[in-house]
Amino acid sequence: MANKIKASHILVEKQSQLLKVMEELKAGADFGELAKKHSTCPSGKRGGDLGSFGRGQMVKPFEEAAFALNIGETGKEPVRTQFGYHIIKRTG
Repeated sequence: MANKIKASHILVEKQSQLLKVMEELKAGADFGELAKKHSTCPSGKRGGDLGSFGRGQMVKPFEEAAFALNIGETGKEPVRTQFGYHIIKRTG
């Protein structure tokens, strides 16, 4: 099991925004470009890149979802936290 992983995410506040972004992803849109366009997190400017992090550094639901993904995989289900809705992609 990895001690640290790399991930990117797209964070939106409303479910309606989430559905729009997920439709665009399914249609083949680039994850990083969607993050730049829609994410409310400062990481959006970097295409959603959160860099490397270990266990205990992110809120629990986000951490569990990110660590469960394979490298290069985007989560099929969004993760809801106190910050909003996250679409997570494990990048390393």
